[in-house]
Amino acid sequence: MASLDKHDVSAAALDEDAPGQPISVPDTSDTGESGKLKMIVQLVKKCLGVKDIAAMRLSLPASLLEPIPNLEYWQYLDRPDLFAAINDSDDPFERMLAVLRFTFSKDLKFIKGKVCKPYNSVLGEHFRSHWDVIPVSYPSDPNEPPIHHLYVSPPGSEDPNAAFANAAAIHSMPDVAHPSFSESASIKSGKSNKSTFSGFSFMSRAATTKSTPATSPELPETNLEAGMSSLSLANDRSSGAVDLLETDETAADKPRVRITYLTEQVSHHPPVSAFYAVCPSRHVELAGIDQISAKVSGTTLRVMPGAFNKGIFVTITGPPGEGEQYHITHPVASVNGLLRGSFYVTVGETTIITCSGGKDGEKLRAIIEYKEQSWLGRAQFAVEGIIHTYDPKENVHEEWTRIKHVPHDRILAVFDGSWRSKIRWKRVDAPESEYATLIDLSTLHVVPKTVRPLEKQLPNESRKLWENVTSRLLKKEYSEATKHKLAIEQKQRDEAAERKRKGIKFVPRYFEADISSGLPKLTEEGRKAVEEELKEPAEHKLEDESASTPEEGPKA
Repeated sequence: MASLDKHDVSAAALDEDAPGQPISVPDTSDTGESGKLKMIVQLVKKCLGVKDIAAMRLSLPASLLEPIPNLEYWQYLDRPDLFAAINDSDDPFERMLAVLRFTFSKDLKFIKGKVCKPYNSVLGEHFRSHWDVIPVSYPSDPNEPPIHHLYVSPPGSEDPNAAFANAAAIHSMPDVAHPSFSESASIKSGKSNKSTFSGFSFMSRAATTKSTPATSPELPETNLEAGMSSLSLANDRSSGAVDLLETDETAADKPRVRITYLTEQVSHHPPVSAFYAVCPSRHVELAGIDQISAKVSGTTLRVMPGAFNKGIFVTITGPPGEGEQYHITHPVASVNGLLRGSFYVTVGETTIITCSGGKDGEKLRAIIEYKEQSWLGRAQFAVEGIIHTYDPKENVHEEWTRIKHVPHDRILAVFDGSWRSKIRWKRVDAPESEYATLIDLSTLHVVPKTVRPLEKQLPNESRKLWENVTSRLLKKEYSEATKHKLAIEQKQRDEAAERKRKGIKFVPRYFEADISSGLPKLTEEGRKAVEEELKEPAEHKLEDESASTPEEGPKA
């Protein structure tokens, strides 16, 4: 959203210690779907006419929440293997294709999973984790997409629109945080001696001390480590049984690449968090500010970037694309079906990806247009876009916010499809018959993260901080969960009042306080935390940080 980049951030100055009691929705004794729906209706009524719901002090009953902290849930590495692949090619055009694949896959949880409400983050809360993934490999045809070796299913095994078509049925099922598989297992045809898969849930019985998958209601766990969701609530129950390949045995012995992630809540009013991720062995970094603005319109919740949220910044720190930075703006999303209780997400307007830096000369830019949904008929989730060149010495391209604005002689490639399933692409001068697959999201599943055990976490680290709330929610002890949640919120208000009394301003620990550029910077403590996470023990051989770009990378 280019217009958001021009916000006067000073008009939305941080006031993390702003006083005031939150607006609350009374809990009901009915913890079933009808009770939840009644509370949702009450919430919608209170939010009608509110300019920005995200800036409201809103306290929800624990029964409406999913057992996962917001900082853990709200991240853009659902397919970390595609993030790590951004710098694989020595061709700038291929790198832009890689950034597009990452962009379409970064929110896979909203395609594979249900819409949910995690815990509100408290000021100073932080979360860190890592992924050790088998890097993608490349087919002989340079126009075809990379080959994934983790958490994939065969093409055609799922209906990409199943989650939308069966939304009402999904909502009537018990609300469960579905677990991840243990990464050491290989699951084919839904069968494994370590894990089992059913049409309605993922079930893992082989949790390790580092990986912390969720539990199902059929398998109650007293161990919080086994009860936490590490799959970002990605829930494939709408798609029926599929053949899910967790680990490709043919590539299982390849060295893995580690991606480390750190995020911190740097403001409470408005809610703002900073995040940073890095894959040292592939010379790729990611950073940005998360802040949303939300408003209820009819039966739809419209969500857009807040004033501090300038998008996602992907920086290449080593060859072959050293010096390049990709700025990825956010589109506008809508959560539909509020009063029916059958939530589904649609996306509108545009995402613009701008490459800057690196070698001199013309640069590449991509425009993704999300097509408006029809009021009649089934949602199509259609998308189309282009890759075009621009002159970095000029600024005329900043006015090209739609495909129709770009001069035809600037366009190198076009793409179209569904952002929930398959997207195809071709060079602009190629015949229609030469369309190739850019990415097939219907075959991809969220890759679970690895998080340190609770005993190694700091008191304000997300899972440790919300431990009592999570354990009660998993046991369905909603009243107790609400009590612990309210205690955390009251402690935050007390600390804010004390800082105000003493005239002390909150200072983030892991990120520098100035976030006005939208690109946060790590403090010394932040760099130390990232280094510690990078040195966490690995179950598999890791790729050397000094490794060069893969020899079998894509060729233009």
